[in-house]
Amino acid sequence: MKLLISILIIAQSFLFAQEAKQETKMTNSEANIKAQMLREQKYAKEQKFYMGDEYDLSGAEVDPKAVKHTPELEVDDLDMDDVYD
Repeated sequence: MKLLISILIIAQSFLFAQEAKQETKMTNSEANIKAQMLREQKYAKEQKFYMGDEYDLSGAEVDPKAVKHTPELEVDDLDMDDVYD
C-alpha cells in the first residue's frame, strides 16, 4: 500500500514538473516574440530615417552660382609624411 502511494506521489510530481516546464517554454517564447517585435520596430524606424523620404533637405543644397564665385584654395605642399611620424 505504501509503495502504491509513493508511486502515485512520484507520478504526480513528474506530471507537475512537465506542466511547469511547458509553461516556462510558453513564457520564454512569448518573451522572444516581444523582443523580436521591438527589434523590428526599431529597424522600421531606422529605415525611415535612412531612406530620408520624409525629410526636406533642400535647405542644405549648395547654390551653383555661389560656387563660381568661391576662390580656389592654393596648396603649397601635399606631402603628408610628417603626419605619420
